Amino acid sequence: MGCGILTSMKELRASVEWRDGHLEVIDQTALPARLEVRRLETVAGVVAAIREMVVRGAPVIGVCGAFAMVLGLGERKPATAAGAHRELELLSAEIGAARPTAVNLSWAVRRVAEAAARGGTVEEVRRLALAQALRIQEEDRESCRRIADFGRAELARVSRVMTHCNTGRLATSGIGTALGIVYAKAEAGEPVEVIATETRPLLQGSRLTAWELMDAGIPVTLVPDSATGPALAAGRAEVVIVGCDRVALSGATANKIGTYNLATVARANGIPFYVAGPMTSFDPQLEDGSRIPIEQRPAAELRRFDVTPPDLITAFITDVGVLRPPFAQSIARAIDQAQRLGLR
Repeated sequence: MGCGILTSMKELRASVEWRDGHLEVIDQTALPARLEVRRLETVAGVVAAIREMVVRGAPVIGVCGAFAMVLGLGERKPATAAGAHRELELLSAEIGAARPTAVNLSWAVRRVAEAAARGGTVEEVRRLALAQALRIQEEDRESCRRIADFGRAELARVSRVMTHCNTGRLATSGIGTALGIVYAKAEAGEPVEVIATETRPLLQGSRLTAWELMDAGIPVTLVPDSATGPALAAGRAEVVIVGCDRVALSGATANKIGTYNLATVARANGIPFYVAGPMTSFDPQLEDGSRIPIEQRPAAELRRFDVTPPDLITAFITDVGVLRPPFAQSIARAIDQAQRLGLR
């Protein structure tokens, strides 16, 4: 993987870009010490980048997975359309298994495979795969804008936000999910400030969220994960907003470890707890949280995901609107609406 050094995210359109037959991604493991852009040219390189969290954030790893399908067709050079169709199935299984909890990844590679399988020649298969990957990226950007608009309306009177992990420009192809709402408020001239948790043990809050907001000129205060209770009790935040990797039909939500704790602390202090994410993060195949596949990382990393019960969630802010309890009904309706609108 080649790399280049930048000084600000303002020099890039997005954290992931397709350029001249390869991917360029921000290496999120290098932040905040260095802002490096890495060049990915192989499926193995993309899979490693996803697994090692060089690229992280459910929406953006879906985009990376989609482009990895295109790279794979170029690498494996199938001789016939039938061979290309077989490679699509093999690639979707290989790439989709890189991060099992985030449903966006398996959804994106499956969508590319289905679209490209309509090609009658090897060249057409690859052309359709690339067109679909580019479409997924553009839809992610649009989803971020829609979430930001719905969230800004929902939280019009809110100026102090607490968030966990990283859900902004680094985690998506656009302005972000939970942090996208913050960006929308700032761009509209509304007062907004963020309390960011450290998000141990990998510190996505202190390394990524705090850096990203400072880079954008938005006021941010960093607090230890163990200080969220006192901070909320003292009125430091009016609302908690987090992202999501996978949401069951019941509303049970898998997200970075510590999300469940934060939701419990928010409930204890009477603070609304919102989950922001695109409809591609909602899994219609899972009825409740017990069936969400939880990624078990190497023990040395001391990290995994947790599942937040739906009764601790105030509402979901999505790209089709705000979903309120009872979630079993509102999520099912939203999935149907998203399918009609072509959002999943």
